[in-house]
Amino acid sequence: MTNNPTSPDSKSDTTSNTTPTASEARVEEIHLPPTASHAQLQWDEQGQPLSTLFDDVYFSKESGLEETRWVFLHHNRLAERLSELSPGDSFVVGETGFGSGLNFLAAWECWQNHAPADAHLHFVSVEKYPLPKKDLFKACALWPELSEFSQVLIQHYPRYLAKGFHRLNLSDCHRSVTLTLIVDDAISGLKALLANEHPAFIGPFAGRAVDAWFLDGFAPAKNPQMWQPELFSTLASLSHSGTTLATFTAAGVVKRGLADAGFTLKKVPGFGRKREMLTAFMTEPPARPAAETFKQAAYSSANPIPWMDLDKTSTEHLSTSQYAAPKDCTVAIIGAGLAGATTARALAERGFNVDVFEQHAAPGAEASGNPQGVLYTKPSHKEETLAQFNTQALQFAERFYTPFWADTQQYFGERCGVLHLAHSDKLHQLYEQVAAYYGSHQDLLEWVDANQASRIAGIPLEHAALYFPYAGWLSPPRLCESLLCHPNIRTRYSQNIRSIQRLETKEKSNHTHHWQIVDKLTNPIATAAIVVVATANQTPFFPFAADLPLKPIRGQVSMANASPTSAALKTVLCGDGYIAPAQSINASGQHTDAIDSIHCLGATFDLKSTDPQVRPEDHQRNWDNLHTSSPELAESLTCNGEGRVAFRCTTPDYLPLVGPAPISDEFKTRFALMSKNARAEIPLTGAYYPGLFMNVGHGSRGLAYTPICAELIAAYINGEPNPIGKPTSDALHPARFLIRDIKRRKS
Repeated sequence: MTNNPTSPDSKSDTTSNTTPTASEARVEEIHLPPTASHAQLQWDEQGQPLSTLFDDVYFSKESGLEETRWVFLHHNRLAERLSELSPGDSFVVGETGFGSGLNFLAAWECWQNHAPADAHLHFVSVEKYPLPKKDLFKACALWPELSEFSQVLIQHYPRYLAKGFHRLNLSDCHRSVTLTLIVDDAISGLKALLANEHPAFIGPFAGRAVDAWFLDGFAPAKNPQMWQPELFSTLASLSHSGTTLATFTAAGVVKRGLADAGFTLKKVPGFGRKREMLTAFMTEPPARPAAETFKQAAYSSANPIPWMDLDKTSTEHLSTSQYAAPKDCTVAIIGAGLAGATTARALAERGFNVDVFEQHAAPGAEASGNPQGVLYTKPSHKEETLAQFNTQALQFAERFYTPFWADTQQYFGERCGVLHLAHSDKLHQLYEQVAAYYGSHQDLLEWVDANQASRIAGIPLEHAALYFPYAGWLSPPRLCESLLCHPNIRTRYSQNIRSIQRLETKEKSNHTHHWQIVDKLTNPIATAAIVVVATANQTPFFPFAADLPLKPIRGQVSMANASPTSAALKTVLCGDGYIAPAQSINASGQHTDAIDSIHCLGATFDLKSTDPQVRPEDHQRNWDNLHTSSPELAESLTCNGEGRVAFRCTTPDYLPLVGPAPISDEFKTRFALMSKNARAEIPLTGAYYPGLFMNVGHGSRGLAYTPICAELIAAYINGEPNPIGKPTSDALHPARFLIRDIKRRKS
């Protein structure tokens, strides 16, 4: 195993058809890529892997699968506990050391055999040195009896194993399975699941949600850095009364660490020639430290910030035992664009009844209504939250859209790749740095010269480019329509919602409807326990969101009939604008019977104009932008007169607002001291409207951002493990600008 993040990785079994040409001279001038080192293996004569870094095996040479079944499944009573679940229940397994994936595959098999229909398994595993896909494939071949599960895992396994969270939804039509693979060291990775370490914290997934621990990893003598007291205390913080634990080792450091963390231990016979192993259970998780003994500054970068967490009042709609909303409650989603449709689908697939309210007569009628949208993120070589979230969102979106791209009947779009053209010296230098930053990870992106870009595109190009081989384009209106087609989703169109009113009631049942939906004529039209606002630029019209800094940006797309030159275009080109391959679609994204195919190109970027009308001068701007990317292509096309105007919804930091809706006035009261001292110790949580969430501000990256953001909203509501890690979810949190303004004395 190597500690060099820039060492070349072998390509996975799925590759692109070009060769990268990144400038090696720039590698030493920039930061290392944000990826953990891959596991470096030796394979013995039996074809079993050995870690060369830890000089240790991944599993028993006698029978790795039987060892897993004995140590982790049997001693966590997994089959028995899964058979006791009710339909719709969830079960969370936490693991240290994903390794070859054997424990996960065995748990998945057990789940398939014993869990009831419509139950949901969450398997959360942390791994500092993940196996590349080719090695995972080789390891999984050792257990042909698990091939039903390993084939699905390999299909969804991340192409680019960036440091951080990777959420894989592996569900079939009967039983849902979600793997959250955290690429990080065990302590840091698990701590990113903790909602907060501040003693004032109360909230969903409050570090009490893991039902069974698989404490695996290389032996304590081989890997002492992992088996630290902080690991065991973190396990305890992520446990609840009744959580069980099993581990292959009975080493003293493990026994002492677990006991000190509050686990009750028992020695039992180990597997094969191993004499002893440990099992444990949690009777009562240790109490959090009192506020006066909490030494770290509450708002330091080293400590999670309590204002992002919900107080008790904010969680009234949630079950007190599992911090999850009951499945028979109604969730109302306002807005049927990409944010609303993906959120509705995520909740419906978890068993919630979802009502979607849309002011237009069809979904995807505003910014999500362009005929062709590009799966687009802005690549960067900087280690900043925006760049890291872009990479995380892009990989999740590529997996999310795979079945839509594969659907040849309805035809939602094409996974045709996306070329980001370096049409200026500044972009050329930047993209070379980005390519060097990501190294040999060609399955995510690669640097191609002009000749290679031309072969990929199918037309002559003058510029080098960054190539994203697994991206492409989709029709957002058709996508929204399909996402909303689910038996648990009811759509209500032509509903102009202008108010959400909290219902005051003495009834504190989880089934209480807390919110009343009111139309523009002040008529109440529905009630719901939970509301998700996905209304983009309309959001500030709701009084609770009036202080949030959302801003509209006008964009116009243009349509052009395909020419003999443009008909050869095989991929999306992105420069100052974009153009997608020609299709038989109209300006609304619907397929037509027209003989001539058309292109969609755009879009303009206008911060000042609010004009909703299509303008000839903006058609010209789109052609001028295309000419910068490809003069030959631009000269071969003429506008057919059709176009479309929409308004992107963005935020000052270009990250969306995703999470619980803050009570602005209460924030200003609770954290007023921060206007005088930005680092003041204020041991209070944030104040949030119970059962009210937001998913807005995705800008021009709606196709990339909305799938993972919908997953985050569903995790909040359903009490699931955080799909992106708390540091990232905090960066998307709707309260972040309130705190910023308090510190700047703007509120």
